[in-house]
Amino acid sequence: MKPARFEYVAAKTVAEAIDARSSFDDTVILAGGQSLIPMLNYRVAQPDAVIDINRVPGLDTISVDNGAVRVGALVRHRQLELSAEAFAAHPLLREALDNVAHIPIRNRGTICGSIAHADAAAEMPAVLVCLDGFVTAQGSGGERNVPASDLFLFHMTTTLDSDEIITSATFPALPKGSGYAFEELTRRHGDYAVAGICAVITPGPDGNCASASLSACGIAEKPVRLSAVEAALVGTNLSDDAVSAAAALVDDMVTNEDDGAGGRYRRQVARTLITRAVAKACQRAAQGRA
Repeated sequence: MKPARFEYVAAKTVAEAIDARSSFDDTVILAGGQSLIPMLNYRVAQPDAVIDINRVPGLDTISVDNGAVRVGALVRHRQLELSAEAFAAHPLLREALDNVAHIPIRNRGTICGSIAHADAAAEMPAVLVCLDGFVTAQGSGGERNVPASDLFLFHMTTTLDSDEIITSATFPALPKGSGYAFEELTRRHGDYAVAGICAVITPGPDGNCASASLSACGIAEKPVRLSAVEAALVGTNLSDDAVSAAAALVDDMVTNEDDGAGGRYRRQVARTLITRAVAKACQRAAQGRA
């Protein structure tokens, strides 16, 4: 297959890219292109213009501030995965990135591109949701920060305005004393997730759960925060029975049943991954690794 005809714009600044987005009815941004190019070739996407931002300076940087990691729009998955500074501040990111496709894909695909693409089975949007992270977007109306909780609307659909461009994503620091984990099941390594769970658990001085943050990919029409599971975990001693009872509450959040995996199977997978992720996060918290 070949893509439908489109105009190609090689923007040299963010302002040029925004102007180009405003000049056409339907545009897409080319950063890594690992999801975009197949969509163009299969004509799932038929934009009026493709706006390439790879020549825009300053969008390929990673910065760490008090444990929070800020990732520019041109930072590749592999670049963040191999960043020693980012790993020291936020090891959860590397663990999640190890589940993203394969190394050749991670060499080219971008973190912000994955977030903007908003695939419901993608890992990094779920991590952003779990951490209460946000993206910084620029458009004709200026710059604004968009919380992950307000960003994802539906599968491959965000709340960004048509002329806005994500210039960075910020992953807040892990809470002090917390443990983390990312667990995923795929049909084959590198495939889209049947279900994936991101978990951050913070035990209190008494050993009971002081706070819990969990999100999931692959189970619904967008990355979802598992609020009911979190609430059920807080205050418990995080025993096997307590975690299993909390994990069972994910069943009502599984709405993705039409891709061959089946709802019953996906619910079982999600419950199992929650118990694994919480156990691993608790172990890491006890070992002081987060």
